[in-house]
Amino acid sequence: MELHSRGVRQDVRELGSLLGDVLAAQASDEAFEAVEALRTTAIEYRRDDRTSREVLRENIASLSPEHRRSVARAFTTYFELINLAEERERVRAVRTESQNQTLEGSFDDVVAALDDVDSATVQQIVDDVLIEPTFTAHPTEARRKTIKAKLRSIAAMLERLDEQSHTDIERAHLERELDAAVTSLWQTAQIRSRRPTPDDEAHNVQWYLENVLFDVIGDVYTEFESVLERDIDASIAVPKLFEFRSWAGSDRDGNPHVTPDVTSRTLARQQSLVLERYREELDTLSGVLSQDRARLSIDAAFRESLQEDRDALPSVAVTAEEAYPDEPYRQKVRLMYERLDRIDDVRPGGYDAPDEFDADLRELIDSLRANGADSIVDAYLVPLRRKVETFGFTLANLDLRDHRENHTAAVQETLEREGLDYGTLNENERIALLTDAVLQEQPVIDLTETGGLSETTTRVCDRFTHLSDWQAEYGSGAIDSYCISMTEQPSHVLEVLFLADQAGVVSLPEYSGLNIVPLLETKSALSNADDIMGTLFENDAYSQTLALRGNTQEIMLGYSDSNKENGFLAANWALYRNQRRLGAITDAHDVDLRLFHGRGGSISRGGGPMNEALLALPRETVTGEVKFTEQGEAIAEKYANPRIAERNLEQMLTAQLRSRLRSLNDPEEPIRSEWRDAMATMSETARTEYQELLETDGFVAYFEQATPITVIETLNLGSRPASRSDERTVEDLRAIPWVFSWTQSRCILPGWYGLAAGIDAYLEDGGDVETLQEMYSEWPFFRTTLDNAALAIARTDMEIAAEYATLADDTLRDRIFPRLTAEHERAAELVLTITDRTHLIDREWLRESLERRNPYVDPLNLLQVRLLETTERTSEEERALRLTINGIAAGMKNTG
Repeated sequence: MELHSRGVRQDVRELGSLLGDVLAAQASDEAFEAVEALRTTAIEYRRDDRTSREVLRENIASLSPEHRRSVARAFTTYFELINLAEERERVRAVRTESQNQTLEGSFDDVVAALDDVDSATVQQIVDDVLIEPTFTAHPTEARRKTIKAKLRSIAAMLERLDEQSHTDIERAHLERELDAAVTSLWQTAQIRSRRPTPDDEAHNVQWYLENVLFDVIGDVYTEFESVLERDIDASIAVPKLFEFRSWAGSDRDGNPHVTPDVTSRTLARQQSLVLERYREELDTLSGVLSQDRARLSIDAAFRESLQEDRDALPSVAVTAEEAYPDEPYRQKVRLMYERLDRIDDVRPGGYDAPDEFDADLRELIDSLRANGADSIVDAYLVPLRRKVETFGFTLANLDLRDHRENHTAAVQETLEREGLDYGTLNENERIALLTDAVLQEQPVIDLTETGGLSETTTRVCDRFTHLSDWQAEYGSGAIDSYCISMTEQPSHVLEVLFLADQAGVVSLPEYSGLNIVPLLETKSALSNADDIMGTLFENDAYSQTLALRGNTQEIMLGYSDSNKENGFLAANWALYRNQRRLGAITDAHDVDLRLFHGRGGSISRGGGPMNEALLALPRETVTGEVKFTEQGEAIAEKYANPRIAERNLEQMLTAQLRSRLRSLNDPEEPIRSEWRDAMATMSETARTEYQELLETDGFVAYFEQATPITVIETLNLGSRPASRSDERTVEDLRAIPWVFSWTQSRCILPGWYGLAAGIDAYLEDGGDVETLQEMYSEWPFFRTTLDNAALAIARTDMEIAAEYATLADDTLRDRIFPRLTAEHERAAELVLTITDRTHLIDREWLRESLERRNPYVDPLNLLQVRLLETTERTSEEERALRLTINGIAAGMKNTG
């Protein structure tokens, strides 16, 4: 059976041709010819038909300012369209392999792996697993929301062309629509005229939850349960396996624009959105549940449930009976609809919690099954129950986050008003004071009295005051985690516990409505994790809080800042070792560990395929529950297309189920001592090499001159500032613009620098390649680390990076660039040797994608270099420069 009528080459060819027609019509024939000249020249060089890029440089230099902008827009739009073509190809591959039963990492595969496992263990594995993707508002999405909406419309047209049969007239009509959509895309501004607000960022995240994930989650459960039922010779009850969370609208760290009002609006809008989706589901149900009472056997439980609703909502009950006189299920659905309407209403009768809505759905299910309507239940009711279970009345639960310095300042300032000099106390004294304050019945401070306090302290106090109100209005689960950036001491955690206690969110020993999550991201914090967490677990106040939260401790690991501080290899090894240590610490204190992986979209910030990352985690830490951030363009790539979103969730789930099975069978991962010694040698030398590079005299100046960082800092990418202060240091710069800048210049050193130096140090110290090859073959951590580095190395183009290096002062360039080139060349050579491959990228489709893109990214890079070296740019040139950043980001499919 043919599932598709097209292929990626046809999509690319036709979209490219269509864009060319639009360019000629909307700009000029001259602009079209300029783009064609650059395109063909770049392709010829990549095919070795030209010996240099000199003609390409000359063509770019001769462009008029107007044509420069047209060129930047043309290549940017091309990549936006090609990304859709490749997305469509991913869908084709998933559908075809699923149909042929060759889909790797499918539910069939994981259930086959469970076939020899006793049913009690299978049930335990399924019960243990909970996957919590957490969407952040970190500014790594270069595209406007309007642009994304137009691209989704074009994607839908490609799907219709590919998966549906059409008459000639129908196809012509669809092609006209596609032409119109590309024309509209061309005529729409690519660059944001203002920075997005925190509300904009929250709306962006909510779109994926409301329009994609809400629709596909039921299908994921249905498919998994059907495979379990078919292949496992036992009845396995499948609990909630996914919970979506968000930082958008609630992450205060480094973003003064995220106020309590923003968080309040975010919570209100998310509830409004999810309730509207439930109403739509009930509308559909009402159309289906038209069964005649005369044909039904209604049991006492359903009659009682229906009567309770009638008693609570008498006027609505009368209306329902008049509309559906002999249709009890429709009457029930109408009353359920009203109860949803009254959730945020002064009138009584609304649902108090999602569990009540779910209970009504269960009543319907039981009655329908008793009347032989299993197919209706399985098609409509069961998927809806999974949606209620997953999204509740909040759509996504929010996490709060702020920097630990702000909590310390707030505690110090508020306690000073009570005659306590917190600032002069040492760590042990602070712990003792905070513990006693939490354990005593009477409050110590009044968070609502903020008169005379500093702006920072007022913000912190207001947030905790509102937290109590938010939980009262939306339920404690709606916003029940508080992440502390740059946690370094136990007191940093106890300060948040103290503030929550003063706000009434915690009231020991009876109640705790908050998970307090330390974010360990510096070398010192990770090295001191034993003392930090051990002290907390043994603390009288904190241990009570933990017990009230199910004795589960969530700990967040920061991949971005760890990498920026230590380099790729050292950061990955430190994170791996410290995850194992955290597993041992929590085990020793009989505490369940939930790791929260603060991953970004790029390789250097913990990116890469999530299923592979989950399989590479230390077994000691795989308790079943796992949480990780989803950021920027990675959100669109994973969740914009429903079929890809469903596949992504399937891969996550299968990987986590496999990991949990493995951790139960063999809790301690067998890592040979020579492997650990090799990693210790490699990582230490890699860290030294990386840090020496950053400390090289003039390195920061080189970074400023040889990348577009100064332009990136002014882009309207997100509501959060690019730097933590006005200082110009690598340490002060946020990880996202740091990686974004190197990616733009095609020198993606955060993803590989130091790797070659580390491996060479191991080999020079008596190590051998054979051991490294064994590590790659048998150790998931090392294999994933090296594969991710290989991808970053392959996507780096030192020839293009050399063009950017010409922008730097001669002395800086001569001091730094040869060092980067040598490390890159040696890293590529070593990775190919260890992996025993002829290509850095193992996946053929990914190699093809890179080869397809490179000739089109090159002109944008050279145009960007030309514009960067122009000291006094016109407004037209400034717009063209910003467009090149969007275009390169689209072409590289990555920002930061």
